[in-house]
Amino acid sequence: MTDWREFDVLVVGGGPAGIAAAACAAESGARTAIVDDNPNLGGQIWRTASQQEHSSDGAPWYARLQKAGVTVLSGKRVFDRPAPGVLMAESDDEFIELRYRNLILATGARERFLPFPGWTLPNVMGAGGLQAMVKSGLPIHGKRIVVAGTGPLLIAVAAYLKEHGAEVLVVCEQASWGGLARFAMALVSQPGKISQGLQLKRTLAGVAFAPNSWVVSAQGREQLEYVTISRAGKRETIPCDYLACGFHLVPNIELAQLHGCRIRDGFVAVDDLQRTSVDGIFCAGEPTSIGGVELSLLEGQIAGLAAADRIQEARNLFAERKKAQSFAAALGRVCELRPELKNLATSETLVCRCEDVAYSRLRSHASWRSAKLHTRCGMGPCQGRICGAATEFLFRWTPDSVRPPVYPVKVKSLAAVPTAAKPAAQAGDMR
Repeated sequence: MTDWREFDVLVVGGGPAGIAAAACAAESGARTAIVDDNPNLGGQIWRTASQQEHSSDGAPWYARLQKAGVTVLSGKRVFDRPAPGVLMAESDDEFIELRYRNLILATGARERFLPFPGWTLPNVMGAGGLQAMVKSGLPIHGKRIVVAGTGPLLIAVAAYLKEHGAEVLVVCEQASWGGLARFAMALVSQPGKISQGLQLKRTLAGVAFAPNSWVVSAQGREQLEYVTISRAGKRETIPCDYLACGFHLVPNIELAQLHGCRIRDGFVAVDDLQRTSVDGIFCAGEPTSIGGVELSLLEGQIAGLAAADRIQEARNLFAERKKAQSFAAALGRVCELRPELKNLATSETLVCRCEDVAYSRLRSHASWRSAKLHTRCGMGPCQGRICGAATEFLFRWTPDSVRPPVYPVKVKSLAAVPTAAKPAAQAGDMR
């Protein structure tokens, strides 16, 4: 029998935006739950190794969450929306039906990966992925690491790895010196960001930072042994143990698409109160724009307050949010991918890793749908989360459909999905 719970406000996503949203909604007296597929809340930015530990930056928010009486449903992945006001989620040993009046989507973002020869070798990893594995106990002391791609995550990951004993050989940033300089100028009005940058610079003293540089290929017999980079126009091969590579972030918008929320330029479209185009559904954090933890926290607070009908308190945060949004805009400009990266993949390079679809098999297709029908690109376990973003850059394709389950699930969980779920109370009842 399916377990079910009902809440006034349900938050999907346990990163900073979700935590802030849940805390603010619950502090207003709304019955609030937060559901996340990881065993611990915090997302990538506040991830910890155990439930007993909390990130120092996130500690005040964890305290607010607990004090407000938020129901925490960790280790549960939302995979379907069988009816308005109803979500289905599963864990390793159970499935649960979640009913809500208002829904806040704070589903975060994932790294963008681009295909290049050797990118499927063991020890070629996402930058954030390697950091997460080290946080979970992967020994990294003494390992030689090349960090490459684009975005501030590279610097943060490199600093974290160095602090944990890794030998970071070089940080390759595809952006130009000019682009980085313009980005630095955009931070003049944000002393907190400048302070963070200086701290990271001190941590990475002695580590080479190479703009106008990117990975060309990775080589090794059974696992990674060498990385070849283009460094200011010249090829250089570097022996290493790990390659941490990521080309900025891609918003997780699948659940928003499943609900029919309007998408604009690849992000969930929201109004000033973080409301989507679907009544009773809000969105906060990286799915609305890639802007970092400060913007995520502000959007989460606004969404949580608005979902609990504390409109004026939400409006009081608008000015601070606007300031944080300027950083997001500058970040998007500096992380724009350069056209040279489209030429990294060879004919034999796999683009869809799940279904072993090579670049040569995709070039003849004009759309994501055509490639999916004829090659199974995007039909593997990741459901296009990796190859979809890659083909969007390589071919300007747009993945145009999301169907449940949005993640691979057990057959018994699919069998538990009600064919005609009883709708929960309408979102308007909370207003």
